[in-house]
Amino acid sequence: MSEKRRDNRNRILRSGESQRKDGRYAYKYTDTFGKVQFVYAWKLVPTDKTPAGKRDDISLREKEKEIQKDPDDGIDTIGKKMTVCELYAKQNRHRGNVRHNTTKGRERLMKLLEADKLGSCPIDSVKLSDAKEWALRMKEKGISYKTISNDKRSLKAAFYTAIQDDCIRKNPFDFQLNTVIEDDTEPKVPLTGEQEESLLSFMQSDSVYQKYRDEVIILLGTGLRISELCGLTETDLDFENRVINVDHQLLRSAETGYYIEKPKTQSGIRQIPMSEKVYEALGRVLENRKGAK
Repeated sequence: MSEKRRDNRNRILRSGESQRKDGRYAYKYTDTFGKVQFVYAWKLVPTDKTPAGKRDDISLREKEKEIQKDPDDGIDTIGKKMTVCELYAKQNRHRGNVRHNTTKGRERLMKLLEADKLGSCPIDSVKLSDAKEWALRMKEKGISYKTISNDKRSLKAAFYTAIQDDCIRKNPFDFQLNTVIEDDTEPKVPLTGEQEESLLSFMQSDSVYQKYRDEVIILLGTGLRISELCGLTETDLDFENRVINVDHQLLRSAETGYYIEKPKTQSGIRQIPMSEKVYEALGRVLENRKGAK
């Protein structure tokens, strides 16, 4: 019968455990990909004391328990070590068919992650408090609440994918942002009837803004986005039935210039009735366009 291995305190060591000459304990195991891995600790069990001058850490037996827990729970022991940047890039690759503005937004968030310490952290090490600290750092950078909220939603989706892939157990971005930073977004308040009349009266008498008055009348009377108004053509205007057909918008990119794009959602495709003021303003706009040609 072979003799059991013991440490320098004459305690029997389990399979895979050993103690080095300097007193440090090691545990050898094989990961899910068949690769031999090692973990180390200065303590065999939690009640041991950390040697003087050495960094305090959990014991070897506690680390063994964590290692065994991952396979028991079906956790991918390799995938959980990808960084936050790697996870976000993976998430973006799986959702590649997106609009130009979405691509730009992803590039912006990736740059933020690369410049922040969170980006290089293994995803299994990111805790709820780390995600909250990230939000605070973004606020300190001067990023708006709405942008931080959108970025948090993107990271929450990425970590949710990691949970589905059995890389981690919890989502550190599953928290209410307004419990961490103040929502200082100013609500949009529509103009009153008096304010609208005052604005249009000013534009009528101003030499610079007078030429834009009809466009403002159309925007006020329809709720169109400026990009939708700029994208309108004569074929979109049904003067007989007094209806504006909206199914596209005119956008601009610094790289490619102007381009036409459909609304983000099906609800963006709609018909807007023309009021009398809008009907007259559209007529004047078209006449001005024809006169300018």
